[in-house]
Amino acid sequence: MKAYQETLSFLSTLNLKGIAGSLDEIVHDAEIRRLSYITFLNTLFASEVSYRVKRRVERNMTGAHFPIIKKMSDFEFGRVKGIGKSEAVNLLDCAWIDNKENLLFFGPPGIGKTHLAIAFGVAAVEKGYSVCFEKIANLIKLLKTAEIQRKSEYRIRKIMKSSLVVIDEIGYTPIERREANLFFNLVSEMYEKLSIIITSNKSFENWAEMMGDSVMTTALLDRLLHHARIFNLDGESYRIKNQKKEG
Repeated sequence: MKAYQETLSFLSTLNLKGIAGSLDEIVHDAEIRRLSYITFLNTLFASEVSYRVKRRVERNMTGAHFPIIKKMSDFEFGRVKGIGKSEAVNLLDCAWIDNKENLLFFGPPGIGKTHLAIAFGVAAVEKGYSVCFEKIANLIKLLKTAEIQRKSEYRIRKIMKSSLVVIDEIGYTPIERREANLFFNLVSEMYEKLSIIITSNKSFENWAEMMGDSVMTTALLDRLLHHARIFNLDGESYRIKNQKKEG
């Protein structure tokens, strides 16, 4: 018993919480199966690695700031044109993030753009990537206050260190020229350093009017479209569909 308590004390000192939490089970299993010393050690270390990976995913999921957790398995592909189930599932391997590619989703409100964006973001976190989610309105607010508010500055730095940044709802609210310039500068810094997912209810042709500067918009789109996969979605709004069911 003394040796057991000493072991727990050592594990606590070394901050090996994964091993400490599963020690009883691992020791019991080793005794029954008569594991070799090296196999026993491997089992202990595997337990610690598994614990740390799980904790890192939990922290990254919280730090991503997803408004809600969405999974690809819950998306109604039969309702939407512009992306197939097999295509979406293939993208869940996140190889496009390693290649610094972007995913751009365009379509009317209620089509599922945000669902897809979050689902890809969640899949990325589960695979160990760091992800940040921001609606464009809040991202603009962060950019405008980064020089005077430490919280905003910290969030922007975190965004820049991420593997994937999800920017949601571009086009739903007006963007002033100064705000558009701040957004352009951010995208320019991100260019070929990380992956971006964008959702918008406005096609490329309408972005210049939305941003208020055709030259800057052209440069912005040039960076977003380079190494990008574009999905023009169409179909029935899930909100309207649900209203019909309720009616």
